[in-house]
Amino acid sequence: MFGVVPRVLWERVCPPDELNRIKLNMNCLFIETLAEKILIETGIGEKWSEKETSIYGIYREKPFAQTLLEITGCKPEDITVVVNTHLHFDHAGGNTLVRDDEIVPQFPNARYFVSKSELEAAENPHERDRASYLTENWRPMQESGQLELKPESYEVIEGLHIEQVRGHSETMQTVKLTRDGETLYGFYDMIPTRHHLPLPWIMSYDLFPTETLEYKKSILPQTVRENWLCHFYHDVEIPLCRLAEVNGKIVAVRSEI
Repeated sequence: MFGVVPRVLWERVCPPDELNRIKLNMNCLFIETLAEKILIETGIGEKWSEKETSIYGIYREKPFAQTLLEITGCKPEDITVVVNTHLHFDHAGGNTLVRDDEIVPQFPNARYFVSKSELEAAENPHERDRASYLTENWRPMQESGQLELKPESYEVIEGLHIEQVRGHSETMQTVKLTRDGETLYGFYDMIPTRHHLPLPWIMSYDLFPTETLEYKKSILPQTVRENWLCHFYHDVEIPLCRLAEVNGKIVAVRSEI
């Protein structure tokens, strides 16, 4: 998760277990308007075997649908739009579930949005990211007619912008929501946790790490300057926070949302 950063440095902020794994969350966004109930990302999903669950150390206190209901008051059938920034299994795994031994869309009434270029990448992966793409996370929606292919950058609803940024992969997208003078920005796997704010702290998963670096040099000063609320998809403790420059370093700051 930290690329060229030595373990003696990263283990201070992310202590690993005996198998060298660190804790990561999958923090999905829910956005509600008068007309739409939008879910951005669907997490790792619940289709994993006992062996796979053990390998990845997957742990959840309750099913996704129960968490969704408790936090938002919505059932899966209430969701009208699902947005995937990319189709890696830890972002799109909850798109589908197993029902009566068949893999079906978890959100039966939703339109699923993914970029055309990302779908092409998922269907034709190379050796570096092949293991991250599982066809069961998008083909059921192709079959049901729920999958809608989008351009590299587009607007879901007024003020909710999805933009492709090259770095983590060729076709991953970020999320920017602007309302009433306030901006919420989701880095997704470009900056997966607040511990990845230092410029050199870049995942070895990234296909284009030098481009991730240039992105961070550009976007982070802007988030501080414009006081954006920042969303870290994989952060365990502070998924939403402001950023500030302290002693020449950009850091996460807990604040009232």
